[in-house]
Amino acid sequence: MSYSNSIIFGPIPSRRFGISLGIDLSPSKKQCNFDCLYCELEGAKTVDKMDIYPSVDEIIKEVKLNIQKHKLDVITITCNGEPTLYPNLDELVDRLNEIKENTKILILSNGSTIYKKDIFETLLKIDLVKLSLDCISEKCFKKLDRQNKSVEIDKIVPSMIEFSQKTKNDFFIEVLFVKDLNDNEEELGLLYEALKKINPKRVDIGTIDRPPAYGVKPVSFDFLESVATKFIGLNTNIVFKNRPKLIQAFSKDEILSTLKRRPLTKEDIENLFDEVSKKELQILINQDIIKIIDSAGVEFYKYL
Repeated sequence: MSYSNSIIFGPIPSRRFGISLGIDLSPSKKQCNFDCLYCELEGAKTVDKMDIYPSVDEIIKEVKLNIQKHKLDVITITCNGEPTLYPNLDELVDRLNEIKENTKILILSNGSTIYKKDIFETLLKIDLVKLSLDCISEKCFKKLDRQNKSVEIDKIVPSMIEFSQKTKNDFFIEVLFVKDLNDNEEELGLLYEALKKINPKRVDIGTIDRPPAYGVKPVSFDFLESVATKFIGLNTNIVFKNRPKLIQAFSKDEILSTLKRRPLTKEDIENLFDEVSKKELQILINQDIIKIIDSAGVEFYKYL
């Protein structure tokens, strides 16, 4: 079967990654080892392997054409489902690395196969690795992510810890919160302890912002903000469409106190600080009391 341009989408602008060219490794149907309640795709029976997919040659041909046409920041490996189920992923990554020039390779995965040695080694070759981690407990996985029976959930976090220690590239975690499923104190505590051990470069936290496959509800922005405050020591980025502006004045001491609790992103500053507070922040930056840290494309203001 020939897929032609259906495997390629974009380029599209991304706030976190710049201009991205997407690769869909399962353009004909959903093939995933999770059936997440919040998925923007229709619900589907889980699988442990793909049975239909484009060839590496087809993908590389289309990527080459687009690299010639467009100035790209990232080539994003994604899927109508889970991209690490693609059987030729290692070959694809090697060939993308051969032709990418100054473009970075990004993969968006649910993280469910990282404990498999071949997948682990392939992920080490990718410039930007973003894995999901919505749950830690088995009961939460079964209710929210609804994994295929082949997924060994107890191996996921230990392998993420090992990967974080071994990778020389940018590694970050995404957590998507769903009301009344993974927003309780028990699961939050387990997530925080796991994330501290994993120690990714950045943690993105968000909630449902597109119609989900099943009848579940998003959490509020206030909840996400409270989570970010609890995730002490982690570069936590709140991803929330149409986030509220709460512009207010902060004194020097209040700025320092706020940044001691958690680093703020540039977007946080724009939504919280009035102009006088921004000037005060700049003084602290000039004095090297506050540092601006780039964490995989997102700037954080940190008190060091």
